[in-house]
Amino acid sequence: MNILGISAYYHDSAACLLKNGEIIAAAQEERFTRKKHDSNFPTHAINYCLKEAQIVASEIDNVVFYEKPFVKFERLLETYLAFAPRGFLSFIKAMPLWVKYKLFQKSLIIKELQNTLSPKVNWKDRLLFSEHHLSHAASAFYPSPFKRAAVLTLDGVGEWTTTSLAVGKDRDLKVIKEIHFPHSLGLLYSAFTYYTGFKVNSGEYKVMGLAPYGKPKYTKLIKEKLITIASDGSFKMDMSYFNFATGLTMTNNKFNKLFGGPPRLPETKLTQRDMDLAASIQKVTEDIILRIAKNIARETGERNLCLAGGVALNCVANGILLREKIFENIWIQPAAGDAGGALGAALTVWHMNQNGERNLKKNPDSMKGSYLGPEFSDSEIKNQLKSCGAVFKKFKKDDLIDSVVSALVKKKAVGWMQGRMEFGPRALGARSIIADPRHSEMQRQLNLKVKYRESFRPFAPSVLSEHVSEWFELDENSPYMLIVAGVKKQKLRKMTTREENLFGIEKLNIKRSSIPAITHVDYSARIQTVHKNLNPFFHALISGFKEKTGCPLIINTSFNIRGEPIVCSPKDAFKCFMGTNLDLLAIGTYLLFKEDQHEYLKENYRDKYTLD
Repeated sequence: MNILGISAYYHDSAACLLKNGEIIAAAQEERFTRKKHDSNFPTHAINYCLKEAQIVASEIDNVVFYEKPFVKFERLLETYLAFAPRGFLSFIKAMPLWVKYKLFQKSLIIKELQNTLSPKVNWKDRLLFSEHHLSHAASAFYPSPFKRAAVLTLDGVGEWTTTSLAVGKDRDLKVIKEIHFPHSLGLLYSAFTYYTGFKVNSGEYKVMGLAPYGKPKYTKLIKEKLITIASDGSFKMDMSYFNFATGLTMTNNKFNKLFGGPPRLPETKLTQRDMDLAASIQKVTEDIILRIAKNIARETGERNLCLAGGVALNCVANGILLREKIFENIWIQPAAGDAGGALGAALTVWHMNQNGERNLKKNPDSMKGSYLGPEFSDSEIKNQLKSCGAVFKKFKKDDLIDSVVSALVKKKAVGWMQGRMEFGPRALGARSIIADPRHSEMQRQLNLKVKYRESFRPFAPSVLSEHVSEWFELDENSPYMLIVAGVKKQKLRKMTTREENLFGIEKLNIKRSSIPAITHVDYSARIQTVHKNLNPFFHALISGFKEKTGCPLIINTSFNIRGEPIVCSPKDAFKCFMGTNLDLLAIGTYLLFKEDQHEYLKENYRDKYTLD
């Protein structure tokens, strides 16, 4: 049985295909269209999924959408009535879009399926709808290695739900508790994202990365004025400080007065206040998640916890949750945001509608390392590179690894594109930029010269799983880079008194450990454990680096620049390679050296990236 899951029309559209319950393919639409967070119908992602599954449109048994649009419209109407007349401006702004597209979304989806796949198939009879948070919960529980577990989902808002607790047993999954809009931990975090000058729905991880530079001095004020938190972790927000339910911004003048001024304008200089606000909302988020988790453990008696929803991408909170040992085991969906809803929607149909069995996989789960996107053959790579005018050389795999390791040791930045593309927001060694973590200047160099992004943004280490506990305060697997843990004390460098007393961004360029490029200012790192069975080539590369340096880890950041999606194709990779200061590009068995490329191409791609 073939089930196609889709998410669309908000942000991060995606498609996923299951064959008899097995995840065959999954990808975000942005990777194909090159439009970051593309919310359009996932035409390209759907076509890819069918190609990967080697099926035609008529062989799709069910198409399932990840939420119920009419229930979402009901929320819009009820919110307007509840806040009338304050919500009138946002209401009249939203209505044309709803009337034109979203209110009749079933018809729109059927039309898109006819245009994308086939007009001859009766899609009306094959189309189903899941619920937003049920899709999240299904994406967390069903691929997990647990026979039974509690499931916590946290995000901005689905139809009505913003937080849900479910319990999964075998193929059964039941939601037992919910918190409803407008009370939302995700939207509270997004309000501070907006207020500190970052983009809502994409800049939240920047706030998390900024938090260690500040002090949580506003935590008490947030808890006293903005949100009331019960002992079980449930919460209510004082909506008089927020504008997202009634207006066109996240916060209002009352919020501004509380924190001493208007929101930071995007791209302006970060102040100590911005850093302290980031630290404060991060601390509040951690406190709420811990309270909820403790209550879940008491109420359900479950020993395993699964997480999904956009808030589950807060890897700092995940690390704290893990260290508190409230549950014996924790598993987090790597595509925890709305893209993962496509996967969860398909899984709900397979397990709950079709009574399909779960085939539990313990090593480590059913996500296949989240390597679920397109892969390109050597001939496809060669043809695409030729069409770009690239100069490249073919290598045997062992020789390619030797060349890349040698480049890393020489402080070179390398684009690494191998195998199937990752599903979800993290680069996991298939579409990555890699470098040597032992050099203190590497973080700043990569941020400013390659990624073209804020200098404070941290980089993650990819470490051989068999060596993780020697370098980090972590004894668990973290294959999806969703857990933050401390660097081992014996790897740290003793700070001088002057260095200890530095504030804010002044802390950035201080060497803190023997692996300074991935050691954050609070001595932590966002860790990916690399497993030989999940990604043997990436594992072999890091093993080669260890043999040469004694260090079993490398820097791993996503293969893209600021404002663009992670690369998908060889053409995308070549464009990013040429438009940045990357020194080397490894695609399949081909290597490209920057100095070998034609000068006119270097100038052409740099100009294009400047215009972008």
